[in-house]
Amino acid sequence: ETYIHLKEAIVKDRGQHETVIPSELPLGQELTSTLREWAVIWHKLYVDNKTTQFRHVQQLTYSLIEWRSQILSGTLPKDELAELKKKVTAKIDYGNRILGLDLVVRDDNGNILDPDETSTISLFKSHETASKRIDERIQEEKPIFNTTHTYSLYVNFKNFVCNIGEDAELLMSLYDPDLSKFISENYLVRWGSNGMPKEIEKLNNLQAVFTDLSSSDLIRPKISLVCQIVRVGHMELKDGKKHTCGLRRPFGVAVMDITDIIHGKVDDEEKQHFIPFQQRQLIMSPLITSHVIGENEPLTSVFNKVIAAKEVNHKGQGLWVSLKLLPGDLAQVQKDFSHLVDRSTAVARKMGFPEIILPGDVRNDIYVTLIQGEFDKGKKKTPKNVEVTMSVHDEDGNLQEKAIHPGAGYEGVSEYKSVVYYQVKQPCWYETVKVSIAIEEVSRCHLRFTFRHRSSQESRDKSERAFGMGFVKLMNADGTTLRDGKHNLIVYKGDNKKMEDAKCYLTLPCTKTEVEEKEAPSGKNLHHLANFTPTKDSTKDSFQIATLICSTKLTQNVDLLGLLNWRSNSQNIAHNLRKLMEVEGGEIVKFLQDTLDALFNIMMEMSENETYDFLVFDALVFIISLIGDIKFQHFNPVLETYIYKHFSATLAYVKLTKVLNCYVGNADDSSKTELLFAALKALKYLFRFIGIFVACMTAILRQMDDFHYNHYINTFKTRQDIVDFLMETFIMFKDLIGKNVYAADWMVMNMMQSRVFLRAVNQFTSVLNRFFLDQANFELQVIVPLCLGCPTDPSPERREEQTNKSQD
Repeated sequence: ETYIHLKEAIVKDRGQHETVIPSELPLGQELTSTLREWAVIWHKLYVDNKTTQFRHVQQLTYSLIEWRSQILSGTLPKDELAELKKKVTAKIDYGNRILGLDLVVRDDNGNILDPDETSTISLFKSHETASKRIDERIQEEKPIFNTTHTYSLYVNFKNFVCNIGEDAELLMSLYDPDLSKFISENYLVRWGSNGMPKEIEKLNNLQAVFTDLSSSDLIRPKISLVCQIVRVGHMELKDGKKHTCGLRRPFGVAVMDITDIIHGKVDDEEKQHFIPFQQRQLIMSPLITSHVIGENEPLTSVFNKVIAAKEVNHKGQGLWVSLKLLPGDLAQVQKDFSHLVDRSTAVARKMGFPEIILPGDVRNDIYVTLIQGEFDKGKKKTPKNVEVTMSVHDEDGNLQEKAIHPGAGYEGVSEYKSVVYYQVKQPCWYETVKVSIAIEEVSRCHLRFTFRHRSSQESRDKSERAFGMGFVKLMNADGTTLRDGKHNLIVYKGDNKKMEDAKCYLTLPCTKTEVEEKEAPSGKNLHHLANFTPTKDSTKDSFQIATLICSTKLTQNVDLLGLLNWRSNSQNIAHNLRKLMEVEGGEIVKFLQDTLDALFNIMMEMSENETYDFLVFDALVFIISLIGDIKFQHFNPVLETYIYKHFSATLAYVKLTKVLNCYVGNADDSSKTELLFAALKALKYLFRFIGIFVACMTAILRQMDDFHYNHYINTFKTRQDIVDFLMETFIMFKDLIGKNVYAADWMVMNMMQSRVFLRAVNQFTSVLNRFFLDQANFELQVIVPLCLGCPTDPSPERREEQTNKSQD
């Protein structure tokens, strides 16, 4: 038997130094040489008893061997071969990096780039792209729970068992019982009276993911998954056809402690958890014999009672869900857990920002919570059954369609109607909805709340009109957005038509704080200024809401707003730049991309005016120092992403280097010492903004021929100019090669740079001979030792390849 396989080949440079190149696919050749190179290292890892690395390389090697056999078989279709090529080259590049071998640069099709046929800048950018791609792959290979900053909770709603007899809304959210605070927005499930989802297509397809959870959320002492059950139907379950229907009535809650799941102690998405349902307490009132006190208790207080109770008498009624904590933001979990999270999965965001806000993550959510109100019963003998209707309108009174979102999983609604509590003078709702409108519309919009008594008798209910209204503007007069927190709104009463006319009420104060601020200087009572008919009980009613703005475009800080809108207020640029350095860090990192864009736009668009250069530089150093602070250090990747993908001020380096040189040149000036020290600490990122020019210089030298060198030398007028030029050039060459400007594994780039520099030195030797080596003009200082060698010890394969190319 013969074990020799004859392969077609091409022989180059026949003779003693001939090169034999197989006629197979280039990728097959690369796989063969890679496997041979790895085999030596693999053997050494075994001898050195490095078990973990040995097994890792073993897995990589086995994958390459299998793929090589598929490629050499020649049976793969063209599209499958192209896909396999991507996988093979990615695996080779990843393996070379973890083994400390040279980086291989490729074109878009995965073919190895020939440095002799590729421009220097293209080669440099290819090295950058390849390094970044491999770094991302290495990050993916690391234990993801140790490196991620954002998490998501996957919830699969299986079933709801409860004999209500009417339609219901199930509002699920994450809740911190220690702080009595909701963490996330709601996930809404509409449940039919027949015991199935209202939309039959959602049967067995009710899934949600609660996103943007940060590492600080994962260490909360307690965290619960809570579900509010709201009955949609009559005022009373026993009411008949002649009674009002479509009312939202509080019914009960279901609460589950998910602390162990959030902490990662329980991890099984297949396990179904039962969450017991707790109906409101049926405690009879001696004053109202036909109703119960517990029915009018706010849902939040019921939550806390259920959480505190050791057992719940659920009688087999409750929810069935499965849960799983997923590492990563929405995009990441859709990629890594596509079998769980797909396009049909509802997304419930955190009411607040994630730990890291990446550039491009545009968000403009306004959360509004109806807290409580107090309404006089007027001529009625009993308190009113108050229903609050919330809507969003512009300054002309036009309704913003589908701007209000009661919960994830459904489209928005144009009007949101609150739960109705029966005959309660001071109802407490604690209902939260999300308002989503276009960023450019926020300045023109306001929230309108109308209050109406709902009668249980349908005939009476139809005749009921709104007895009051309140409103609040989303943007303040100074351009900042409505501050977060509670707002006590004024309840205006009067003509219903005027209540609906925005021009009648938008000139009036909307909160009690605003009234107090306007009354203080004038000493006048402003309540009578309304265009509504004043009534005796108009000041007795009150209504309280809370708002939370989660926006990457709208700020509540007037100084930061001034900078972001610098074009419309150019006379205050200097003031706003100084004030930026007093803004709280958390507000700046939320608007990091917009703030950096504003700084560089000021620098570029005001290029003829040097007034702002130092202020912009100081502001940039302030932001870089802020990111370096331990509190915000997890925003480092955000700054890296901005530099890599979004930074476009290509001429900024002119002004940045000028200011930096000025600070360094005036180091003795005590007034600038602190600024210089801060700039030096931020030098790493300043140079990233200034740019890397080594590749540009190499590209210029590479394109120069003998004529260019001779012409350049002849431009020097004196012998001393030539001495200075050669000294600076030789010292620079020595520094660039000795200190490895490029990464150690950028072998192709390093070797090309060495070849270009060596050629330049050869050109300058003729200058040395001509001007400085005769007895009359000998210059010892320019005869400097230049060590132009390979910066790292290449493998035998690389050494042979470089020797064949450069003959050196």
